[in-house]
Amino acid sequence: MKELRTGVTTGLCAAAAAKAATAMLLTSDKVGQVELTAKNGETKTFEITDAAYDTHTARCAVQKDAGDDPDVTHGIKIFAAVSKTENEDIEIDGGEGIGRVTKPGLKATVGGAAINPVPMEMIKTAIEGECKAKNYTGGIKAIISIPGGEKIAKKTMNERLGIVGGLSILGTTGIVEPMSAKAIVDTIKTEIDVQTACGKTKLLITPGNYGREFAGKTLGLNLDDAVKCSNFIGETLDYACMKGIKQIILVGHAGKMVKLAGGIMNTHSKTADCRMEIIAAHLALTGAGLEPIRQIMSCVTVEAAVETMKQIGANETVWESIGEKIGYHLKERTHGSLEVEYIVFTQEHGVLCKGLITK
Repeated sequence: MKELRTGVTTGLCAAAAAKAATAMLLTSDKVGQVELTAKNGETKTFEITDAAYDTHTARCAVQKDAGDDPDVTHGIKIFAAVSKTENEDIEIDGGEGIGRVTKPGLKATVGGAAINPVPMEMIKTAIEGECKAKNYTGGIKAIISIPGGEKIAKKTMNERLGIVGGLSILGTTGIVEPMSAKAIVDTIKTEIDVQTACGKTKLLITPGNYGREFAGKTLGLNLDDAVKCSNFIGETLDYACMKGIKQIILVGHAGKMVKLAGGIMNTHSKTADCRMEIIAAHLALTGAGLEPIRQIMSCVTVEAAVETMKQIGANETVWESIGEKIGYHLKERTHGSLEVEYIVFTQEHGVLCKGLITK
């Protein structure tokens, strides 16, 4: 198997652009390349583009390379514009295409640019290094911008996290690892952090867009409380418990939710695809004959299994049994520390089972 190529974060790109712009400002010479060392000790070389400067301001860009990570920011240009100030401080802010923080719970300050602390430190350190090398003791103001960032941000979760008007400058090491489960789980935790920082003690959790749409349009639930947990239902429940959440409504398509009846809390098909085995087992508990059970085992979709069970009049009984086991495993996972309501549905058949697990 081909080894996936790592990339660089928006934070390291912004720091590289700020370093080059500062050097140009202080020497009036164009800079073609800069080197920066990431937090993990890896040194990267950056090509500098769009260089422009005068006696007051220097501006340039670095094009982001996300490696083999499917990142919507791959290929964007991250600009830094720097100018001298009368004080001795280094001031960093966001300009065009950089989002502003509107909700507590994020690492950046409410009202400020969506530049996380580690990238902020990277940018500041890069500027300080150039100032020291050029014997400059005055102040510097740096504006980080991403032309078109507001449009690209609509493809991200920023608005749901309370970041409006553009992208975030992110990164903890400066290096982008190809998409991993950890990255997804970290995003889920951030969503929960935002909700709890706003004082929320009740969450609506949906594995995906189907659950979110069903919860909003069919059930009329408040999507402001929603957290999309992807396949990581167990880890989402764990973190919600740790953050002191009191109530959870878990709404999901039967194709994923049925796996919970087997105690499977990571519902990705690569982890476990035992939908039909679980349905067949609960059908067998009703006393159904061998042939219907074989039919279930040959089904490809949950919808097809529902149709099969409807034909023999066993559908409601089977889903009631499955629902009881879902409730059992949800209570086991949360140790009875919070109230969990679960709703299992398909688009074709609506709600198949639901229940409430109390403390």
